[in-house]
Amino acid sequence: MAFVNITSPHVVGHNSVTLMMGKVCLALVPALVALTYFFGWGYVINAVLAVSAAVFFEVIITLLRKRPILFAIKDLSAVTTALLLALAVPPFLPWWATIIGIFFAIVFIKHLFGGLGHNPFNPAMAAYALLLISFPLQMTTTWSIALTETQSLLSFGDTLTAIFKSSNIDSYTGATVLDVYKHNVAALTQNEITQNPIFGSFVANGWEWVSLMYLLGGVFLIWQKVITWHTPVSVLGGLLIMSVLFSYDADTSTSISLHFLAGSTMLGAFFIATDPVSSATSNLGKLYYGVGIGVLIYVFRTWGPNPDGFAFAVLLMNFCAPFIDHYTRPRTYGQDKATRGYKA
Repeated sequence: MAFVNITSPHVVGHNSVTLMMGKVCLALVPALVALTYFFGWGYVINAVLAVSAAVFFEVIITLLRKRPILFAIKDLSAVTTALLLALAVPPFLPWWATIIGIFFAIVFIKHLFGGLGHNPFNPAMAAYALLLISFPLQMTTTWSIALTETQSLLSFGDTLTAIFKSSNIDSYTGATVLDVYKHNVAALTQNEITQNPIFGSFVANGWEWVSLMYLLGGVFLIWQKVITWHTPVSVLGGLLIMSVLFSYDADTSTSISLHFLAGSTMLGAFFIATDPVSSATSNLGKLYYGVGIGVLIYVFRTWGPNPDGFAFAVLLMNFCAPFIDHYTRPRTYGQDKATRGYKA
């Protein structure tokens, strides 16, 4: 009689890559709605364009690798990457730049490293960094001005024209809140800077609500056990520590509220840094990993040329993740303490 040797565990769980990625996409919907309401149709158009391009490139590269096409598409990993990139880039980014970013994320960062589960860097953030370095003009001057009582938004048709024909939309575009504050804080006080309509009446007109929607989506992911609290809490904690130490005076540096509610902090903390492939895996490692990202975000925003810097912070800590995992191995069942570092 032939016996089949199968290693444990023998219990199959209910989670799957498709289900987890689907929940991530669902958690992004509130933020997408808020972005569309405050900043126009550009984010929806970019999302559709990015997802379509991601599926197309996924099919092509899967055919070239002679792998099952349906299996590669239905895991929704390409769709998730496309959505994250579409929400991170400016809403009026030219269509060709979005296509280039998706091509780089899917083909170079994901598949050339071996496919899903083998990429050392977060594909969406690697693509964002590529676009920012290669096309700085398009990535910094095509942000939409938020909806106000005196500022309307472009119609769907005009937004399509702006994205696909690069039409002149100077009256509807401008710098981000973090960019405006960073480049004016040396000469003006906080009260003088925030007189700019871009800041609105609360923190950053529209962006604070978008950040809260990302926070809501992140809480949903923790509740659904798609992610754990360790990475997002440590990212926010690291950023908070640096902000308290160096940004206690809002007249000389970017205020704490802007660090948390005006940029990509909430998107990055809950949806980017928690990527299960490119981040640290142990709970202790996630804390070190997240704190590193939070500290680097502040460093890049304050002393670097880019007003946000989340992409570069994540990519640098992606590079450190294997090292962190090596030195934060959990205790093996049956041992008194964990075996870490050179002893391993």
